Amino acid sequence: MGKVSVAMRGWRFDEDDIFDEHGELRPLEEIPKDARERLVRLTVITGAPCDACWLIHGDENIEQCNVAGAVYGEALHEVVLCPEHERDFLYWFREAGGREYVEEPEAFADAFHEWFLDDNRAPEGYEGLEHVETDPDSVPQPEPDVEMPSLEEELAEMSDEELEALDVNLDDLDI
Repeated sequence: MGKVSVAMRGWRFDEDDIFDEHGELRPLEEIPKDARERLVRLTVITGAPCDACWLIHGDENIEQCNVAGAVYGEALHEVVLCPEHERDFLYWFREAGGREYVEEPEAFADAFHEWFLDDNRAPEGYEGLEHVETDPDSVPQPEPDVEMPSLEEELAEMSDEELEALDVNLDDLDI
């Protein structure tokens, strides 16, 4: 098996880490810590407004923001972007010094936001990233007649001790 994105482009997971041999999502306690943290965080940020759109429109006009489809950075320090602004982020990261924040995850999102707020954008014609879906049908799919709990439901059913043993920051979740 290879790498797969879940819910949003950007974060990639080893299929073997998150899916079992039947193509079903593994229980959280069986998923490696880094992947588990990102999966849990995806339950919060999936459907969120694009950071760049939000910087333009703010909370007052949140309905004008595009829904984010890509995520970059580390969990809790990520940047979420719509396709329109993903190329601005990629330009910042590749060409305008963003790569230096890889080792400073706490500063990553703020640095991009500051760059963007200073009216910086990718130059006209900047290609960004070409997304290639080589074989989306090969990604394991849960059986349609099998009722699987969502990550939120699974988290809600766990005891405090089990949650602590997962060693995941759940402060942003509403469970």
